[in-house]
Amino acid sequence: MKISAVIIAKNEEKMIAEAIDSVAFCDEVIVIDNSSNDKTSEIALEKNAKVTKIESNNFSEIRNLGKDLAKAEWIFYIDADERVTTELRKSIQENIEKEEFSAFKVLRQNFYMNRKWPNIEEMERLFRKEALKRWTGKLHETPDYEGKIGILDGYLLHYTHRDLSQMLDKTIEWSDAEALERFSSNHPKMSWWRFLRVMLTPFIKSYFIERGFRAGTVGIIESLYQSYSSFITYAKLWEMQEKKK
Repeated sequence: MKISAVIIAKNEEKMIAEAIDSVAFCDEVIVIDNSSNDKTSEIALEKNAKVTKIESNNFSEIRNLGKDLAKAEWIFYIDADERVTTELRKSIQENIEKEEFSAFKVLRQNFYMNRKWPNIEEMERLFRKEALKRWTGKLHETPDYEGKIGILDGYLLHYTHRDLSQMLDKTIEWSDAEALERFSSNHPKMSWWRFLRVMLTPFIKSYFIERGFRAGTVGIIESLYQSYSSFITYAKLWEMQEKKK
């Protein structure tokens, strides 16, 4: 069984080479460069990846493009800041031979500011191409597929929120799109008490439910950042609602 790796990247010249190396076991590596203004594409081409450029704020559109470009029987999606461990690679190679499954979840281990996060995520990332219909959802994409899903051994390592500058840049970049999506769906008017809720909820989720307190200082920084990022999004939503009056 052959595998196409689809790597989503934007301004990831420092990360893209290692991402490509970690999927070297795949038969085809496709990098979808979402309007980078650095050397992401050039480095990917030097690593013999196939590069396609796109400019889009729609994550499903980007992943669907990857599906359309992939030529293998299986499609494996990763982001430029993710790495495949040896155990995960072996599990992928073994499990794609099983006829009973059409898709697989991976266990993703996040690293915030280079500190391992206590919570492990399950992500749907490996699909038979014929079973994967489309991805849906502009900013929070979900795969639509047919058949049974399994879960792979090993971890997908995710080196996100690498430093404070990168974290703040990410919020500024994506908060406009997040706010616009909520505004377009006629979100209830933002009042003072709603701000308290949208700031407290992500903090509680990050620090307590995901056990961020176990990560020490990084845990409190990450959890407060989640609260701040939510505040910026909803403050921009409030601003849009005020301008509509």
